[in-house]
Amino acid sequence: MSKHDYNILRFTIAIVTEFSKTFGITQKQAYNYLVRFKGMSHLTEFYNVLHTQSFEDNIEVLAEVCSHNGGQLK
Repeated sequence: MSKHDYNILRFTIAIVTEFSKTFGITQKQAYNYLVRFKGMSHLTEFYNVLHTQSFEDNIEVLAEVCSHNGGQLK
């Protein structure tokens, strides 16, 4: 695994963990929610920008992306 791929993996795990804490759900539920409502696609597509921002900003953006795709966590 390349260093870049490893960094993406670590960032993704950290974001899923923080997302789960923010919304009071398990990490598995957070991951499934992000996949279902396209947050994970957004995270993958815009990693180069997102990894330079705070976790709080990332959680807010991902929640908004998911909301636009039918998610109801607030």
